Amino acid sequence: MMWLTWRQFRAQAIAAAAALVAFAIVLALTESRMASMYNSSGLLTCHGGACSGLATAFLVQLSSGQGVSFLPVGANVYVMLYFLSVLIILVAPAIIGIFWGAPLIARELEAGTFRLTWNQSVTRTRWLTVKLALIGLAAMAVAEAFSLLQAWWAAPIGKAVGLGGGASIFSEGRFGWFVFPTHGITPIGYAAFAFALGVTAGLLVRRPIPAMAVTLAIFAAFQAFVPLWIRPNLFPTSQTTATIAASGANVSLRANPALTLIASIVPGRPGAWIISSEGVNAAGRPVGTVPAACESAISDTLGSHQGTTAGPDPAALNNCVARHGIRVAESYQPASHYWPLQLAETGFYLALALALAWYCFWRLNRRNS
Repeated sequence: MMWLTWRQFRAQAIAAAAALVAFAIVLALTESRMASMYNSSGLLTCHGGACSGLATAFLVQLSSGQGVSFLPVGANVYVMLYFLSVLIILVAPAIIGIFWGAPLIARELEAGTFRLTWNQSVTRTRWLTVKLALIGLAAMAVAEAFSLLQAWWAAPIGKAVGLGGGASIFSEGRFGWFVFPTHGITPIGYAAFAFALGVTAGLLVRRPIPAMAVTLAIFAAFQAFVPLWIRPNLFPTSQTTATIAASGANVSLRANPALTLIASIVPGRPGAWIISSEGVNAAGRPVGTVPAACESAISDTLGSHQGTTAGPDPAALNNCVARHGIRVAESYQPASHYWPLQLAETGFYLALALALAWYCFWRLNRRNS
């Protein structure tokens, strides 16, 4: 049974191995130069606030595409590679679900070969167990391998961002929309869920192409729903209140006259993931509108006050709001919750994958040959 599974799966296995090798080669061509740039940037010996400026300078240098001899000057090779590598890790589980999972049973049902396959000495349960175990483990290994390769290549970028640097797309922390799901162990959970989802869709729809479409739609919906509604609530959040300046907040001009404060840091909590931030008064009660006295600052910031062409000055609006005693209430996940959140989200997806696998066993054994 294992030999038969390998024979049927070898094309996908060879394609995945080739993709991993190509991915590794492309990243290796630029990794040594990037590591050399990091070592010579001064970040290895910096202390305190000086690290932030050096980290930003290093990331700006990467964004300019310096140091890559085989590309034209100014080519943003590191930006392109960072974006493409993250994109590949994000879509790899979906590809696994579509091309590995969806046809697994649907192909047998559509072609009618299940009549021969499931009437041999190998039981349906054993047939499905071997298929799910071997291909499912391969799916998780491939997804995590892509993630580990990218993490190895992007280690200098992650260190610079952790020291307070930011430039171009190199500004997301570990909890970022693109960094969190492509690093750590979450790709394992995504791949397992996508594969099990594809198998289940194929069993229900009975045709590979429609099953692929269903798999893609449901997986994409989960990937949008979980970061918005589940991940922030996997652990209780912490709260703090700080001044507008200390929280690095800015008054959102898009929301005026409603008051929306967008904080960028949690004072004393480096690397924290800010879930939400809002303006509050001295009594700690939410403030929903910009103070009337600051309306002129809004006009000046927009450069349209009394027909002038003054340039944008968001600091004036921030200072005006702060002078009226408005502070920023922040809800956040501390940096120490990174690995617990990784484990919890991965466990959530693995539990879904196991539930789908159980359903496949139950449904398959209820089918008439």
